[in-house]
Amino acid sequence: MGQATNIAKPFLTDVQTLRDRARKNLNDGAIGSNYVGDVSKTIEILQAVLATELVCVLRYTMHSIAASGISSESVKAEFAVHAKEELDHVHMVAERINQLGGTPNFNPEGLATRSASQYVEGENLVDMIKENLIAERIAVDHYRELIRYFGDDDPGTKTMIQGILRVEEEHADDMHDLLVAHEGTPMLPG
Repeated sequence: MGQATNIAKPFLTDVQTLRDRARKNLNDGAIGSNYVGDVSKTIEILQAVLATELVCVLRYTMHSIAASGISSESVKAEFAVHAKEELDHVHMVAERINQLGGTPNFNPEGLATRSASQYVEGENLVDMIKENLIAERIAVDHYRELIRYFGDDDPGTKTMIQGILRVEEEHADDMHDLLVAHEGTPMLPG
């Protein structure tokens, strides 16, 4: 058997250097001096994520109120839960934009054009479920791309998007299950 080598990985920066850098770069705010991402591009991307989440809050809220028909109460309750979770995402994304030195764009003017998902009311309960499933699939695909984009350049934003992605995947699964329950088979391919 080969002999195991016991080579420890050294710290990349000593504590005194970290302290000095933190004191020297106070004007950098939360991002610090070793942020390697493109701050303005990250803020621009997060503004679109913010808009997407806001549109989802509005759509789910509308559906939680307007859904009707047999078995609609449980679906309305699910829509309401999703609206609240999407609002949690809004707060997380807005906070991250603020941490990066930007101002979150809550202006309703142009919201639909900044969003990856659409605001579609749906004619009936099944249409509402389908529209929410479509929107969740868009968000899942978009957020997976963003996670790859941020990579190691911005672990804070990447981790936040990963957490949001897990919830969006759950939402998509919930909408798929509701669609199957209300139609027997899903109308959208897997």
